[in-house]
Amino acid sequence: MTQQTLIIRGIDVGMIKNRNESRVAELLPQLMEEHYVDFIFDPLDIQDIYALSLNLIPAHYAQKGSIVLSDRLSDFEIRSRIRDAIERVLDNPTRADRS
Repeated sequence: MTQQTLIIRGIDVGMIKNRNESRVAELLPQLMEEHYVDFIFDPLDIQDIYALSLNLIPAHYAQKGSIVLSDRLSDFEIRSRIRDAIERVLDNPTRADRS
């Protein structure tokens, strides 16, 4: 998916990011290596797990220079949501050719 410029009344809001995206991207490979080392994930599996993980945790949007309050989820909570997402994707693969 290409990144598009988001403009609202002449103001670029495209730099506002969900801070949990980078946390999920960092923790997901760790969980896969710790608990699913023998499983071969297809690229679509990883994309599905990443997207579902983000849907299972509250978004935490911030822009550069903003004040970030301490309502941050713990790594344990995020890892738990990622595990939930992995199990759901493995139980319901996108492709029908899996057994």
